[in-house]
Amino acid sequence: MLIGIPREIKPNENRVSMVPAGVAALTGEGHTVYLETGAGLGSGFADETYRGAGGTILDTAGEVWDQAEMIIKVKEPVAEEWPRMRSGQVIYTYFHFAAAEALTKAVIDSGAVAVAYETVQLPSGELPLLTPMSEVAGRMAVQEGAKYLERVFGGSGILLGGVPGVAPGEVVIIGGGTVVINAAKMAAGLGAHVTILDLSLERLRHLADVLPANVDTLYSNRYNILDSISRADLVVGAVLLPGAKAPHLVRRADLRVMKKGSVVVDVAVDQGGCVETIHPTTHHDPTYEVDGIIHYGVANMPGAVPRTSTLALTNATLHYAQLLARKGWREAARDDGPLRLGLNVVEGKVVYPGVAEAFGLPYVDVEQVL
Repeated sequence: MLIGIPREIKPNENRVSMVPAGVAALTGEGHTVYLETGAGLGSGFADETYRGAGGTILDTAGEVWDQAEMIIKVKEPVAEEWPRMRSGQVIYTYFHFAAAEALTKAVIDSGAVAVAYETVQLPSGELPLLTPMSEVAGRMAVQEGAKYLERVFGGSGILLGGVPGVAPGEVVIIGGGTVVINAAKMAAGLGAHVTILDLSLERLRHLADVLPANVDTLYSNRYNILDSISRADLVVGAVLLPGAKAPHLVRRADLRVMKKGSVVVDVAVDQGGCVETIHPTTHHDPTYEVDGIIHYGVANMPGAVPRTSTLALTNATLHYAQLLARKGWREAARDDGPLRLGLNVVEGKVVYPGVAEAFGLPYVDVEQVL
């Protein structure tokens, strides 16, 4: 198969979709891998390293898109890339369609085959291609939240860990998945008092067992959310409904109960966010204020630590890239249930229920396109 790896052009996105070892694995199986020149520089991988791994370096993104049967990316195609998508071309990346109507319609119109990292799902319920970036984002959420609590950034001036004689800060995390456990580890490690809210009692029991004593768990309901955020210095939103828009669990009116200068970091922002007042921001301009509350809405948080993120992402995505390249998307999806769930839009048809529901689009069962 002819595989293309363009340079990421979303603002402040320094990741690349494949490390040299991944390129070597694909070329070693007889595939041709085209890379746009400089694609790996943001993550510390030079063109020469990719050449040594068997990759072919092309001068422009247009050449990569034109020649590739499958495009492997990190982030969803942005508007200037939409005209480059074509019928039958496989695009394997994070899409987060349910929060992006214009992107969804552009992919439908293109006739491309969209395989979304975030909806590939194992029988256990694990999302293996979302997990590594969720681990990074969960840890970064506390790191960034702690920074923006500093008074120089408009925060309340709270040190999350406190000091002897001064109480630690309060961190509230809404959700129960991978982001949550990683955020809780970071916040607890700093010495903060942490409260986790989730609907699954089984998950709360597990978190209570594995996390340290300065982490408490609460069943997520309206009363507990309001009570918790009223005491919080940092609120981390981490609610995930695979392939669907996140519910607004913290509403605009709820900000009035929060402490002025507290910080919200909504990791679910690329799925619409679980805080009603959140909207996507960039690493260049990451925060804004609503009713005295600092909002951090960077939608590609792991892009700030691209070396770690790129290595972690390729560890997870390479297996499915090899299946797609070896068998083609139809046979690979027929043979592999988790990969089949990654199909979101196929040649103009929406085949993932959450995407169709988000925009009232016709839904086609994936079995019909296979």
